[in-house]
Amino acid sequence: MIKKNDLFEAEITAVTAEGSGICRYEGMAVFVPRTAVGDRCIVRVVKVLKNYAFGRLEELLIPSPDRCTPDCSVSAQCGGCVYWHISYEAELKLKEQRVRDALERIGGFRGIEMQPILGAPNRNHYRNKCQLPIGLSRDGKLQLGFYAVNSHRIVDTHTCLLQPEQFDRAAEAFRAWHAITDESVYDETAHTGILRHLYMRRGEKSGDMMVCVVANSGALHEEELLVSMLREAVPEITSIILNTNREKTNVVLGKTCRTLWGRDSISDTLCGLEFEIAPHAFYQVNRTQAEALYGKAAEYAALSGSENLLDLYCGTGTIGLSMAHKAKKLIGAEIVPAAIENAKRNAARNHIQNAEFICGDAAHAAKVLYDRGEKPDVIIIDPPRKGCDPSLITTIAAMRPDRVVYVSCDPATLARDLKQFDADGYRITAVTPVDMFPCTAHCEVVVQLRLI
Repeated sequence: MIKKNDLFEAEITAVTAEGSGICRYEGMAVFVPRTAVGDRCIVRVVKVLKNYAFGRLEELLIPSPDRCTPDCSVSAQCGGCVYWHISYEAELKLKEQRVRDALERIGGFRGIEMQPILGAPNRNHYRNKCQLPIGLSRDGKLQLGFYAVNSHRIVDTHTCLLQPEQFDRAAEAFRAWHAITDESVYDETAHTGILRHLYMRRGEKSGDMMVCVVANSGALHEEELLVSMLREAVPEITSIILNTNREKTNVVLGKTCRTLWGRDSISDTLCGLEFEIAPHAFYQVNRTQAEALYGKAAEYAALSGSENLLDLYCGTGTIGLSMAHKAKKLIGAEIVPAAIENAKRNAARNHIQNAEFICGDAAHAAKVLYDRGEKPDVIIIDPPRKGCDPSLITTIAAMRPDRVVYVSCDPATLARDLKQFDADGYRITAVTPVDMFPCTAHCEVVVQLRLI
């Protein structure tokens, strides 16, 4: 009978979608973080549930050929990067297999030809945004870093290899400013104190950089000193903003922003279009891989210039706008009003005149278009992780577009939805996984569906 603190020797034979290794003990699957397929190791059981258990790597006896030495000093404590300990080639193979397994086991598809996963040219420094929670250690020292997995415990971090080094310099300047001013730190339990998050964004192409301090207040002590220290440490900074968040919430940003220095926003170029990036605006975290993802979506859309293109879950319009020049007309739909306004501004900013944006739930917007006689030739859907509502798939199928391009951030919900599309007369004709977030467990997928 398996029980907590049991020690056993095993070989890791597979990896979960979350990146944990899988072995077996007493007939039960045991999930072990930071292990690799082929590892021979000693595992300690840390938690036992009805059908599976969780373990901890106690000793590595024979390392997997996929193993490499992590060059991040806090990866084990932070837990955000589940694949630092294996080669990038091995990581890509795991993500590609995850997509294939989802299509076969959840979707029930056999013999689907997948194109090779589009890996990132650089595993490091790809993130153009970071949100660092601020706290105090037990001895009262400032903590600035990342939450450990499944907790609100801050792992104090002085560098993150996924983000540009400018962010590290800005964070160190912020620490130095705090050491001088001793500004109070927010306590989420008591809802007291000022400093909540340090939030940073950077335009990869433009070089613009924003530093945003999120505070439980409309002002900080020594604001001019903070501006001076940040600008001295990071001359690339073009925007320094104070965001006020007085809500008892886990949402990082509040509604009110005040510019302490520089511009109210930054800009960047994606797929040849220029986008304004305000603190609240959505923008792809990995710009380079976003271009690869959008390029594949455009290939699957196969626009010739005569088609009506419908972009559901359009957000700020980035995917649809990147293809507008190849379409007769672009219609985007999104439920978030601020995103729709941003999409309209993005269209105007790039002199795109054949785009219309509708604020509403994707299923409702699709039905409105259907009821008013709009016949889209191509529909793009980029839903959240939970996938599409079944009624939306039904409505899309009723509109009978020639092609549907499904951009997914979760292979499991993608496979479930593709099963319904298949039942409604749409066949999978092309699949490409895209690694948007190297070192993490996330994997994007682009699928082309054609009406049969």
